[in-house]
Amino acid sequence: MIYTLKNLLWFIFTIPFIGIAQDTPEIKFGGALRFNYIYSSWKPEQKKQGGDFMYDMFRVNAKAAYKGIKLNAEYRLYSDAFGGGVLKQGWLSYSFNTQNHIQVGLTQVPFGIQQYNSHNWFFNIGYYIGLEDDHDIGIKFIHEKEEGFNYQIAFFKNAEAITFGGNSDISYSRYSYDVSSMDVDGDGELDYRNKEINQFNFKVNYKINRKNFKHQMGAYAQYGGLYNLDTKDIGNHYGYGVFYELDYKKLNIKSELLHYTKSPKNPDNESKSVFAMAAYGTPYLVASKANMATLAVAYTIPVTWKPIESLQFYNDFGYINKITEGFTDSYMNVTGVGVSAGHLYTYFDFAAGKNNSWLGGNFIDDFAQGNPEAKWEARFNINIGYYF
Repeated sequence: MIYTLKNLLWFIFTIPFIGIAQDTPEIKFGGALRFNYIYSSWKPEQKKQGGDFMYDMFRVNAKAAYKGIKLNAEYRLYSDAFGGGVLKQGWLSYSFNTQNHIQVGLTQVPFGIQQYNSHNWFFNIGYYIGLEDDHDIGIKFIHEKEEGFNYQIAFFKNAEAITFGGNSDISYSRYSYDVSSMDVDGDGELDYRNKEINQFNFKVNYKINRKNFKHQMGAYAQYGGLYNLDTKDIGNHYGYGVFYELDYKKLNIKSELLHYTKSPKNPDNESKSVFAMAAYGTPYLVASKANMATLAVAYTIPVTWKPIESLQFYNDFGYINKITEGFTDSYMNVTGVGVSAGHLYTYFDFAAGKNNSWLGGNFIDDFAQGNPEAKWEARFNINIGYYF
């Protein structure tokens, strides 16, 4: 731990003066263009038309390296209805050696299985409450090797922000779900005006490689503040969990158990049992306390059907158990197959959900109070993406 802190301090104060033997700058660009076909059980107009085929996203990836300092950035352009242009990630890094690295900027939060706790286009249910593939702005130290103990220590000053000023509500145009503000009663004034500040994360995992078996197990925790823009008080939030991942030949299994609690200092007229989150241009309410369990299984089959190279069959299940009395739990299950054909990757997903804002809910409080009379709804989705 002392070694880690020494490296962290050394990096902060010496990054402007670092000079490592790499005289030639390296720059790489890539990206993707994706389209979606959608057929939803709860949308009669869409069903009558035979579904919708629409633009999903265009992205640009950039990587650069010079004198030991590396850059990694990804910018995505969604439709205006889904937030428009967003920076998914963008960080600078430096490697002290092959095992110890540091990242500064908009970087992935070390919480849960990384990079993804899922195999499908929809992610798993934790993504929709900010607990999968979340990215915030801060500094992160990574100790990583092929076997044995690995760990990450991070401090995030805040979630990704695009406006200056401590009294600014966060923008809804974002890739990752973060605590936000929301006009709940439709009076034109924002409610539940919280935002994440000063968050600490720690994650440790242990890797075992034995012939065809690769095991990874670990635990993680986070603690941070929630600044309320109305009361000017700082609440807190925390989360912790454990995970296990197995790779055996062509089989992959991911599993997680976690808990989170949000305790904002809201005005007296606002419930402490819910808070607002936002991404893709729209906010919704989420339960302040919950447990979550996920299990994702995939099996990959190589094929020689030109140009198809492999098929990955998967089933990803997620469950949110809301602790507040009277709240109804949320579910999500995605069964599908990913088809790889050179630079083209296509997801064929059958996603089903209950009390899920993205799968047949009212989009306002499915992840909060929920509806005890809610039914399972489903969406058949084909995502076609060319990655370059």
